Formats: sequence, structure tokens, C-alpha cells
Amino acid sequence: MSIQGLIFDCDGVLADTELHGHLVAFNRMWQDLGIPWQWTAEQYAEKLKIGGGKERMAALLNESVFRNIFRVPDASEERKALIAQWHAKKTAIYQDIILSGAIPARSGIARIANAALDSGWKLAVASTSAKPSVDAVLKRVVGESTAKRFTAVLAGDIVASKKPATDIYRLALEKLGLAPEDCVAIEDSRNGLLSANGAGIPVLITISSFTTHENFSEAPLVVSSLGDPGAEQSRVLQNAIGRAIGNYVKLEDVAAMGRIAL
Repeated sequence: MSIQGLIFDCDGVLADTELHGHLVAFNRMWQDLGIPWQWTAEQYAEKLKIGGGKERMAALLNESVFRNIFRVPDASEERKALIAQWHAKKTAIYQDIILSGAIPARSGIARIANAALDSGWKLAVASTSAKPSVDAVLKRVVGESTAKRFTAVLAGDIVASKKPATDIYRLALEKLGLAPEDCVAIEDSRNGLLSANGAGIPVLITISSFTTHENFSEAPLVVSSLGDPGAEQSRVLQNAIGRAIGNYVKLEDVAAMGRIAL
């Protein structure tokens, strides 16, 4: 078995975007629209259990505490239109945050991506976030020239069911033209782990701000970050790949995950 494909999640993997990106954008959106609502970090952590920004807002519409401060439309079509309006504005705010450079890339991402591409691997992104947001993060993290070398960037409403459903990873495999055992997914959340594992893909977990206490027992390798030489070091939290990890995760470490039986 030889690894030929690498599939990245976006938020929490390419950059730690949830706390200083998405949450800020959601709250700024409601403020700009004159809606007296803000999510705390703790409330947003709960919402992250729901895959997708539109889906998180849809869930909010059913909460009595929100309905007490905002008149929620009764008709489903009006609700969909409202969520679409909110989401478009929030996405624009989020892209401005990313392009400002306020959120740094996570360590090791650009290094691993370039090493994989130079070794002939196919790369993809599989995310529940809106595609314009994912495109902006990817270009910011790996650079425009490397981003263009990715085979596919799959995001948003491209599939019927979002993580932890397997749809996005099955589509990624189709686009890459690879079998699940020939790929590795890099995720930061349990929903992402379940999504990739359900599609038969081994998962490397890099924990992020909101996922430090999640259960990753099924993952063969869990690290604090990928790390980089002479910079942030990777702390190994779980290791079943049969080789020691040094101060940073190398492409050979990722390739070794291809020998792990799910």
C-alpha cells in the first residue's frame, strides 16, 4: 500500500480560523445588521458540533433565547433567504479577516503540502465552509502557486450531507481518482475524523483551539501541530503508526499511515 493522496480539512487544519476568524465574523455580521446577538466562545464551541455555517445559523433560529430578541420568519423559504443573506455577509467579513493576515497559517502545512506535491502526490481540500472562504485560506496558507497545484478544493454545499457524513470525502476520492487506502486525511475535529474514517481513509489529527478535549481514539496519529524545523515543535499525543515522530511531522511519517488497518 502506497500513499498517493493527501486531503486537508480547512478550518483548524490549514489555519486556526474558528476562534479568531469565523466567530469574529459571525458576531460582526450580527452587529452590522443591528441584531442584538453575539456568540461567546463557549456557545460557539457547542455550535461547532454542527457541520457548516448555514446549518449552525439554522439551528440558532430554533432556539427560544434567540427568538426572544429576533422575529424569526415562519415560512421555510423566508428562513432560507434570511440565512443566505446572513451567510453571504458573514463570508465577506471572514474573507476580509483572512486577507488582512490576522490569522497565521498552522505550522507544517505549507511544508507538507509542497513536499507531497513534489513527490507526485495528489492534494485536495475537503471542508464544510463556504468555498470562497476556503479558497482564501488555502492561498493565504500555502501561496497562490501551490494552491493552483491542488487537484480539488471541495467546500460548502457541494454535497448533500456535511461532516460527520462521509459525502465530502467520498467526493474527494472521486476527484482524486484514488482508493481510500491510498490517501491520508488531515483533520482537527471528531466530526472530521468520523467523516474520513467512514470513507475508509486513515486520519492524522492536528488538534486546534476548540478540539483539544475531543475523542480521537480511532486516529492512528494525533499531534498538537505538524510543526516545522527550527520553529514550532510537534507534540505527539497518540501514536500507532509504528515509527517515532521527531520535533515535527515529516512526509515519511504521513506515508507510514498507509500501513495502518482501519
